[in-house]
Amino acid sequence: MRAMLLRALGRPLELAEMQDPEPAAGEVRLRVKACGVCRTDLHVLDGELANPALPLVLGHQIVGVVDRVGANVTELAVGQRVGVPWLGRTCGVCRFCVTQRENLCDAPTFTGYTRNGGYSELTVADARFCFPLPESFDDVQVAPLLCAGLIGYRALRLAGDGERLGLFGFGAAAHIVIQVARHNGWRVRAFTRPGDQKAQALARRLGAEWAGGSDAEPEAELDAAIIFASAGELVPAALRHVTKGGVVVCAGIHMTDIPSFPYSILWGERVVRSVANLTRSDAREFLPLAERARIVTEVHEYPFEKTMDALSDLRNGRFSGAAVVRVSG
Repeated sequence: MRAMLLRALGRPLELAEMQDPEPAAGEVRLRVKACGVCRTDLHVLDGELANPALPLVLGHQIVGVVDRVGANVTELAVGQRVGVPWLGRTCGVCRFCVTQRENLCDAPTFTGYTRNGGYSELTVADARFCFPLPESFDDVQVAPLLCAGLIGYRALRLAGDGERLGLFGFGAAAHIVIQVARHNGWRVRAFTRPGDQKAQALARRLGAEWAGGSDAEPEAELDAAIIFASAGELVPAALRHVTKGGVVVCAGIHMTDIPSFPYSILWGERVVRSVANLTRSDAREFLPLAERARIVTEVHEYPFEKTMDALSDLRNGRFSGAAVVRVSG
């Protein structure tokens, strides 16, 4: 099979020929149709996430069709279309797993980080972490739901209840979560890179009542804020906009250091919390919701051979919405 392979940190992915993988017990093999591009891929490539399983196939928003099943797999069948997210496997026995907090598992594996991902023609995945996909989405349109959508959904749930929500960083995750938030009755303000008119226009088109740079002042306090950008300085910025009792959720897997800030902007029972990974329950709740809420993903499609172009364009902010690599027709 062909795969886009990361051989060394900081180096471009290489188009390589690899041996076709075979599913072990409890696994399925997928013929990959599409794979979403995520900023976490850049964090792995750049070495900001430690100890990836090199050489490595990145990509953790996989849309594929089951073409082989391993022993003891009964829940999936050959020919079934499924999605594979970032969380690739959990131990099932640690104190987090047995208390329905598998996103905090002590011994997890992660798709496209500690196990091969979806920038390849074939991949294997734990059958328990593969999810049937809504039929109303095509392969490319559904891919961003598997990380940008799932992480955004989990972050929105942890933001609690309220009326006014701020989204800091308006990329793949934010452009999905704004649609879920509006479906749930939130009024949304979008904070982008200063001067990013394209992202601000997209936010307004998707229903934001206000959109501006992260250095601007919205017209009202926020009940909650979700930070998707990896810039730690946005934490105190968001706190300054959040009302008493409000929540600031840091939704990225990697963030630069948070600068010191005065206690006064935290006081008043404001909360700062992070989102770690996702759970299978998140996927089972969110994917049907995405169909009911008629989520539309803004997708920029790249051919398989141009995977590095997609990552470069993401790094340099050359598009709004999400990027997806189409691996096969």
